[in-house]
Parts: sequence; structure tokens; C-alpha cells
Amino acid sequence: MPVDKIIDPNIAANAYGKTSSIGSKGVSGGDDEGISFSDFLKQTARNTLDTLKAGETMSAKAVTGAADVTDVVNAVTSAELTLQTVVAIRDRLISAYQDIMRMPV
Repeated sequence: MPVDKIIDPNIAANAYGKTSSIGSKGVSGGDDEGISFSDFLKQTARNTLDTLKAGETMSAKAVTGAADVTDVVNAVTSAELTLQTVVAIRDRLISAYQDIMRMPV
């Protein structure tokens, strides 16, 4: 297994570039100042679904023997981390909602 497939510095650079561009655009309520919060959520949901679908596709290719093991592991790990992130955010949102509902009026 070649080392360049396991450790690719371009992956980290691309991830950093994506996060820095999100921060520079800003998330605002106005349409002319940047992306709206709802657009940000929609795009994040699309990215999440794409990551999960890619993991599923790579798993199917692994079963048929059409994919490299390294690519399968990377796709499945990425999908697993994405799913864990979504579950953690959901749990936080539910906890925040429950805290708000417990507040006296």
C-alpha cells in the first residue's frame, strides 16, 4: 500500500480551505451580506448526505471487489465521523430545547 494514499497533505489543505472560506463569508441573516443561516444548513445537510452516500457506494464497490481497500476505509471512516457529528448536534439541540421548555414563564 503506497504511503501517499494513506497520508495526503492535500486533504488537510482542502479541508482548511473550505473552513476558512466559510468563516470569511460569514453567516448572516441578510441576503446581501453573505449566506443565510438556512442556506448554510441546507448546504451542510447536502454535504452530509453526499458523504454518507459516498461511503455507502464505496462499501458496495468493496463487496464486488471494484474498489481499493484504502479508498473504502477512507470513505467509510468519513461517513462514520459525519454521522457521529450529526448525532452529537441533534443531541445538543434536543438538550437545548428541553432546557428552554423547563424555564419558568
